[in-house]
Amino acid sequence: MTPHKIMIQPSVKITKPVKTSRASEPARKSPLKVALVEDQPKVRESWIKLINSFPDFSCTCACATGEEALRMIPAAAPDVVLMDIFLPRMSGIECTVRLKELVPQTQIVILTAMADQELVFLALEAGADGYLLKRTKPSDLRIALLDVLGGGAPMTSQIARRVIESFRQKAKVRDESVRLSVREEQILMLLSQGYANKVIADKLELSIDTVCSHLKHVFNKLHVSSRTEAVVRYMASKTPLVKTSD
Repeated sequence: MTPHKIMIQPSVKITKPVKTSRASEPARKSPLKVALVEDQPKVRESWIKLINSFPDFSCTCACATGEEALRMIPAAAPDVVLMDIFLPRMSGIECTVRLKELVPQTQIVILTAMADQELVFLALEAGADGYLLKRTKPSDLRIALLDVLGGGAPMTSQIARRVIESFRQKAKVRDESVRLSVREEQILMLLSQGYANKVIADKLELSIDTVCSHLKHVFNKLHVSSRTEAVVRYMASKTPLVKTSD
C-alpha cells in the first residue's frame, strides 16, 4: 500500500537577493542546473519558484512522475536532482536507482515530508546523495545544494539523528577487525566535512587518483558503496553512545 502523501509547500517568504554593484561583483558563472521530480502541481510550482529565487541555481527541468524523469533528466543534464520519494507508479527510490545508471555523475537529493528510518536507508542504498525534509528552510536548502555539489552529503539534523541511531543499534554486528589507516581516517574526516576530492587532495598534498584509491579502500573496509554511507558510518563511529529519553 502506498503511504499517504503529505503536501508540504515552502512556507518561508522568498525575497530577492540584494543587488550589488557590477563593478565590485565578479562575473557570475551560469546558474547551476536543478531538476525537480514532484507529482503535486501546486507543490511543484512552489519548489520551482523557490529554486529560481536562488542566485546561483536554476530549475531547468520539472517532472511529475518517475517515468517522465527518466525521459527528460538525462537530456537536460542537471547538476542535481531534487527527488520526491512518493510518486505514482514508480517510486522516487526506484527512479533514483535507474537515474544513477543513466547519469551517474548527477547528484540526487531526496525530498520528503517523512523522516522514516527505513525510507532513509532505502534511499541511501538506491544511491541518493542526500536526504532532506520538505520543511527544510529555503536558506538551508540552498546550502544543501551547494554542499552536495561540493562532494558533501546533506541531511537534516532529524535524518542524521535517525541514521546514527540505526548504526548504534547495529554496532554489535559490526566487524570489529576493521581498522582504517591514519591517511584513510584523514580523508574520511575531510569527506565528512563536505570537501570534494580535489580539495581533499590539495589539503593533504596528494593526487586526486591517490585520494580516490584511498576512498575505494575505505568503502571496502566499511562495507559501503557510496560517499554518503561512508560519511554516516564515520559520524556514527565518532559519536559517543549516550542514553537518551524520548
